[in-house]
Amino acid sequence: MKNELGEIMEILNNLNLEYFINTIINKYVINETIQLIIVAILIFLFFLILRKAFTGYIIKFLLRVTSNNETDYVYRVIKAYEMPLRYFFIFLGIYLALSYLPLTVGQDEFITALFRSSIVVLLAWGIYELFQGGSLLANDFKYRFNLDAILIPLITKVVRFIIIALVVVIIAQEWGYNVNGFIAGLGLGGLAFALAAQNTISNIFGGIVIVVEKPFSIGDWIKSPSVEGTVEDITFRSTRVRTFAQALVTVPNSTLADEPVTNWTKMGKRQITFHLGVTYTTPIEKLQKCVDRIEEMLKEHEDIHKETIFVTFETFNDSSLDIFLYFFTQTVNWGEYLKVREDVNFRIMQILEEEGVSIAFPTRSIYMENVQEDDKQQSMD
Repeated sequence: MKNELGEIMEILNNLNLEYFINTIINKYVINETIQLIIVAILIFLFFLILRKAFTGYIIKFLLRVTSNNETDYVYRVIKAYEMPLRYFFIFLGIYLALSYLPLTVGQDEFITALFRSSIVVLLAWGIYELFQGGSLLANDFKYRFNLDAILIPLITKVVRFIIIALVVVIIAQEWGYNVNGFIAGLGLGGLAFALAAQNTISNIFGGIVIVVEKPFSIGDWIKSPSVEGTVEDITFRSTRVRTFAQALVTVPNSTLADEPVTNWTKMGKRQITFHLGVTYTTPIEKLQKCVDRIEEMLKEHEDIHKETIFVTFETFNDSSLDIFLYFFTQTVNWGEYLKVREDVNFRIMQILEEEGVSIAFPTRSIYMENVQEDDKQQSMD
């Protein structure tokens, strides 16, 4: 017994796994075919154990070490290839296990081609994960190259499409298909495809126009004859807009490219303009003082843009003396804008109240003329 243990320890020290397995099996198994099958199974089980150790401990350790700096490229690559590595050990174990069996040349070539194809898929899988729309790598490109947010979804979709196309081409070549003939066939069928997909192509070019001219970006509040709301996503074919009623509207890019689009997010400041009518009984001194005090109040208001402020006595209306107000708020947010406008209205009411000036409302005066008795008689005749 001691001699057998010494022999096993010597084999393990030499790190010769195949020799160790053959030695154990040769002692207890006689049939050569059964020996090969058992060796293949043991090889596969060995790589399953190795996969468990590598992905369960080494990968987690590396992620824990690099998780303090999520902008590190090492962390991104490890995170992207975490799942592909799990399947890599399974495919490698199956390939080596089958390669150990006495297969024919054709079977061996088939297994090799299958294994090479799986490696291509796993490599592409990791790169595909790196170029997710919301991935750290995509966001890094956004800030490193000063890309607009509108470009990130389009660029990631293009890159991921190219990755899939390359994988299909490489795997097809690996299995002996003539890819050149397929590409040439695409050129001959391109005209027919273009005629059949005119709307789709026009939408794609519309998306290119939107990306190049950048009339709006993701998150902007836009208004067009077709839709009004917040831009959520831009794809090759269409733009998705979330309306204020929380409905999601999908608009073809060709439609938005041909329509006038108002981007309210880009206005920088928000306009307030209205007429304030006071009664005709207001003395001129009171009216002048109200105009001056309202203008001074707007200039001192912290939420009012100081560049353009107009407060003037504009016109004699039918039933009021109209003061014209024209100014802008610092904020463009709808809720904040309403709060600022409300505060300005309250302050104007306070000024009018302090000056004893009343706000006019539509009125109409009817004058009755007294008619003399003789005039009535004359009119009767």
